[in-house]
Amino acid sequence: MKRRNFIKLTSSASALGLFPYEITSALKVAEGFLGCNITNRKLVLINLAGGNDGLNTVIPLNNYDLYSNLRPTLRIPDSGSNSFITLDTTLSDNQQLGLHPALVGLKNIYDQGILRILQSVGYPSQNKSHFASTDIYNTGNDGNSWLNGGDSGWIGRFMESYYYDLVESSFPLGVEIGSKSGSLGFHGEAEHGLAINIEGQDASGFYSVLSGLGGQPPTYIPDSHYGIELQYIIENDQLSNTYSEAISNAFNNGVNNADYQDTDISDQLKTVARLISGGLESKVYLVKLRGFDTHFSQIQSGNDIIGTHNELLTEIDGAISQFMEDIQSQGFQDDVVGLTFSEFGRKAKENGNLGTDHGEIAPMFVFGHPVNGGVSGVNVDLTEASEDNNWQIQTFQYDYRQTIGTLLQDYLGADDQAIDATFFNHTTNESFSDNKISELIKTEFSVAENCYTNTLTGNNNIEKLFTISPNPSNNSIILSGYNYNGDISYKIYDLNSKLILEGKAIIDEPINISSFMNGIYLITLRFNNRAETHRIIKN
Repeated sequence: MKRRNFIKLTSSASALGLFPYEITSALKVAEGFLGCNITNRKLVLINLAGGNDGLNTVIPLNNYDLYSNLRPTLRIPDSGSNSFITLDTTLSDNQQLGLHPALVGLKNIYDQGILRILQSVGYPSQNKSHFASTDIYNTGNDGNSWLNGGDSGWIGRFMESYYYDLVESSFPLGVEIGSKSGSLGFHGEAEHGLAINIEGQDASGFYSVLSGLGGQPPTYIPDSHYGIELQYIIENDQLSNTYSEAISNAFNNGVNNADYQDTDISDQLKTVARLISGGLESKVYLVKLRGFDTHFSQIQSGNDIIGTHNELLTEIDGAISQFMEDIQSQGFQDDVVGLTFSEFGRKAKENGNLGTDHGEIAPMFVFGHPVNGGVSGVNVDLTEASEDNNWQIQTFQYDYRQTIGTLLQDYLGADDQAIDATFFNHTTNESFSDNKISELIKTEFSVAENCYTNTLTGNNNIEKLFTISPNPSNNSIILSGYNYNGDISYKIYDLNSKLILEGKAIIDEPINISSFMNGIYLITLRFNNRAETHRIIKN
């Protein structure tokens, strides 16, 4: 790894430290609530890069004849040694699925009741460009706008808003493995350095390598723009060594209790398990398996499953199976939930080159002991795919942010404001905290509402006397709901803690926000020796 990139990826200074006292003084992590200690919980995100062919990963058995007609060469056979694996005969007819024959391990995890398959995952106005769709997934947007931000990622915004008091810790909040460049997903609005990128998985040697690179920093820092930049580099260099020491110590203290295959994705998940085993407190891990852009050679020859897609699914199946075996044997299986995602799927019809072209939707696999096993959604409607729409299945049943938002709240315990700071559905003007997948997390693992960590007050149960409407708003907001005749002052901040507007509020009289850029803001009201904060959305 180039040292300059390492420094850039590990910066953690945050302008969120400038939040006013009435907000920051109340920030607490979830462990502050009695019986709500969920601070060890972590997400492991697995990127199937290139656009996984969901239709050959989970086969809709109730439409098998139509599926076979669309894919006479590529279809997974319904008999013989290479036939699909019947997932679950107890499901309803429109949920009967066949797994690709390579997914023996995932079938076993499903049978344990700790794997949920989400059908037809996508987002409004799907973009079928690799670059654009990857950026959309990283930034938490959809194909209609970049109102959640185009320069920051949803993981970074989540970390800044939810793990606020950990931003300047000695460990990275996120760890990325298996990619030469850092993911945009980890870039926060205030700072980009909320994760560390372990290229090549040289986890045990990070500290020794970095600490031997530099020499002593200069003793004189000039009072100039150059001096400011130099000081920034020095401080981040010191932080880089701090992060690398945490990584190295965790790797050296951790163990693996499973025999992993000798594949790239297995090595990545093996490293994740060992880092968690060694006590690394990072919250989000991202690993990547490339190669799913299967325009050619998805199979080697007609009516034979052997080929690129089979090899990729064999790798991911073995890696996830061994990872689950590892964390179960070490006893921290309750603290980890994994998720597979791909930037899009493939067309319903094969392309004549033993492959498939870019599609719109793809399934997600969510796995882990806290996961409520089963299938969400019904089988894809293959009658949608026609020559008129270029053989696309276009109806998505779940927004990818719906899945992630559910995990952030029901598993990690984030409150509504943290979810909305992470991403908001500007297409429908709805919060993803109001549109969760209720069956995703088992009841015994689902965080109770009174345990949500509120990033503003530390408690979701504090009664708010005022209401702000309309919300979202284009031009102005009005304060109402409480008959109070005294002075009311307000301050409006953006999510980078910058004060945007302040003044005196009068009940039922508008506060003009027409000049604000579209996005999420926080308005703090002070009255009668009391303060309350509301989230407002400008669109």
